[in-house]
Parts: sequence; structure tokens; C-alpha cells
Amino acid sequence: MFANVYPREKYLSKIRPFFDSDIIKVITGIRRCGKSFIIKGIINELRSNGVNETDIIYVPLDKRGFKNIKTPKQLEEKIESMIGNEEFKYIFIDEVQNVKGFESVVQAYAEEGFSVFLTGSNSYMLSDEITTKLTGRYLPFEVFSLDFSEYLDMKKFFDKEIRDMEIEFDEYILNGGFPKSLEFDDLNTRQVYTRGIISEIFEKDVKTRKRISNVAVYERVQSFLLNNYSAPFSIGNLMDILASEGFRTKPTTVRGYIEDLQKAKIVYECNRFDLKSKKAIKRDQKYYLSDLAIYFSMNTDNRISYGPSLENIVYLFLISNGYQVSSGRIGKFECDFSVRDHNRNYAYIQVVYTLQGEDIKTTERIKEREYRPFRDIRDGYPRYIISLDKFRDQQEGVHHINAIDLFLGKEKIGESY
Repeated sequence: MFANVYPREKYLSKIRPFFDSDIIKVITGIRRCGKSFIIKGIINELRSNGVNETDIIYVPLDKRGFKNIKTPKQLEEKIESMIGNEEFKYIFIDEVQNVKGFESVVQAYAEEGFSVFLTGSNSYMLSDEITTKLTGRYLPFEVFSLDFSEYLDMKKFFDKEIRDMEIEFDEYILNGGFPKSLEFDDLNTRQVYTRGIISEIFEKDVKTRKRISNVAVYERVQSFLLNNYSAPFSIGNLMDILASEGFRTKPTTVRGYIEDLQKAKIVYECNRFDLKSKKAIKRDQKYYLSDLAIYFSMNTDNRISYGPSLENIVYLFLISNGYQVSSGRIGKFECDFSVRDHNRNYAYIQVVYTLQGEDIKTTERIKEREYRPFRDIRDGYPRYIISLDKFRDQQEGVHHINAIDLFLGKEKIGESY
């Protein structure tokens, strides 16, 4: 068994029903979010449940002894050499994109009834090619970096000190949730590690793409999105900024670069809707970072802007827990999130750092700003304000939730009404 592997039950519970299925399990996510350790966690669980080690075929294509496997034939020969007999097998292939044309091999084993698990760091292989080549034969499971609850649990797992929750949450915002970063005790070292991840993504997942014809423009687009997370975004505004800085490019090129950032899992686009008409809003999209450490590691200023940071973390919490999420407009007012869970329960959410201002008038203005959009909602679905306030401000039928309590599972969307 693999030692010192933190079992991420959040994802294991989603994959577990398919452990013995011949549907190919494809584990996706940004580089270094812990996909390989999800596989190791599954292998540990199978072994602890009595599965013989000889029935588990583990092929880590980025490790010594496996790096020379580059063709489908070599991959098949390696697997065959490890199978031994024709009994039911679990086949795990890590970094499968290292073998061009791997699809025919894994499909053949799945068709023979074996249970196949794949991971790959190349976002394009996992989002484009595999969609057409394994249509109907695979299930994607997206893995995110550690959420706050996992962050604390992993610290406990490795016997690291847990301090006051507010201190831990501030550290989590700055350090992010890339699992390996928890091996390092100081912020600077963690940020150096995260910068290395971003550089690796750029070199391996983005820069080599044919559409990156102008690296300088791409880097400026990336910088703009990273520095304006959680804020409404307009292609037109970005085009004006690029023109003012002397960059000549087309809107289609910029959109292509943004798409590359999405495929590399650096940013997520949150669809926008007019919540009255239920029609999509084509402009002013919002983008959220897959991990806030991406922003803080790429900037010299480590002062936390709690409003956008908290909104980003709430968004990641929602989508990683299976909610369908959109942002929207109610008349002339903005609503941060409209969400739907797997049972088709809807809710509306506003996110704010605090409802309390420095004086009574400021507090009243903040509360009016956050409560006002809800007053135009007539469909009766529950409404929430999520903040870092310790004391609740329940009024107008709106449920006020402390963000940390939500992240730690003490509160749930849809269970406080």
C-alpha cells in the first residue's frame, strides 16, 4: 500500500460506486491538484478491502521504469507483462497523455471488462480529444485543489498545528490548496512552489498550442484575468486596455487565449443570466481562479482583498460539491450566485466579507446593497448571505451563514430553512 496518502473522501465517495465498472474513469483537474494521490487512495482502499496486489495494475508513466513507454504497443505490452492471468483486473494509468493514441488500448481493456482509471496533466487531452475518442465509454471526475475543510484535515493527517480558525483561513487564502504545498512551512516557499506550477502549466499545457502565436499578448490576457478574478469581465474593455498598451490583436484571439486558460483549469467561467427573464447575458462574464494561491504567488502584494477572495472560494466550494452555479442580474441589481443541487433544489446567494461597517450608516448601506437584489425575487426559492461575520443578521427571510461554518460542513445550502 502507499504510505502517507491523505484519503480525499470528497472524491473517493464519488468514484467508489464505479470501482468495479467497465466504464473508464478519467480523473481531471489542474496540474498538481492531487490526481495521482486520488489514484493511490483508491488503490489503498482496494487493498484494504482484500483485493490481491496482483489484480491491481499500476502504470505511472512519468516515473522511472515507465518513462520510456511512448506508443500504444509499448503500453499494451507493459500492461500484459503485469497482468499474469485473465482474472478481473483494476488498471491504473497515471499521466496517460504521455502515450499518443492510448485510447485504443484502454478501450480494449474496458471492453474486456477490466476496470480502468486514467489521469493526465495535459488538459487538452482530457477536454478535447478524449471526448470524441472515448464517447460513451468514460466518466470524468474533476478534482480541485484542497477546499478549506480538506486543508485542515490534511494538516491534521500530517500532524501539523491547527490554530484559530480565522488565522487558518487567512493562511489558506494566501497559501491555497495545492496539496504538496503543505509540506513547506513558510509562505515564501509555498509561493515559489505555486509559481513553478503555473510555469509548468504554461509551458506544457498552453504555450505549445498552435493558437499561442503571440506570447506577449497571451501573458497580458492571463495577467488581466488573474488580477481581476471575481469581477465582471468584458472582452471590449480588455481590448481597449491592450490597445492602450500597444498590443495589436483580435477579439477572437483573446477569446482563444481565455479558452486556453479555462482548459488548463487555471480559471473557471461562471455563466451569467438575467434571473427575471432567465435569458443568458452575453457580456460581462465572471472568471474565478482554480486556487487563490495562483494570484498571490504571482503578485508581490499579499494583502488580502476579502470580498473577491471569499466570493472565489465560495464559488469553488459550490462547484466542487456538485452545484450548478451561475451569476446573474435581477433588474439593475447583481446577484452573486444562483445555484442548483443534484436534486434540482434552487437557491440564491450573496457573498460579502462583512455586513458590518465602521459606523451605523455604513452598516446600513452595506446591508441595503446585499439585501436589495433579493427583494425582486418572486419564485420563493431560499436566499442566503454568506459572510465572515460571527453574528447572524437574519431578516427579510434571508438566511445569513458564516462562511467558515459552511466550508466545515456545520451549515449547508438548503438545510437552514
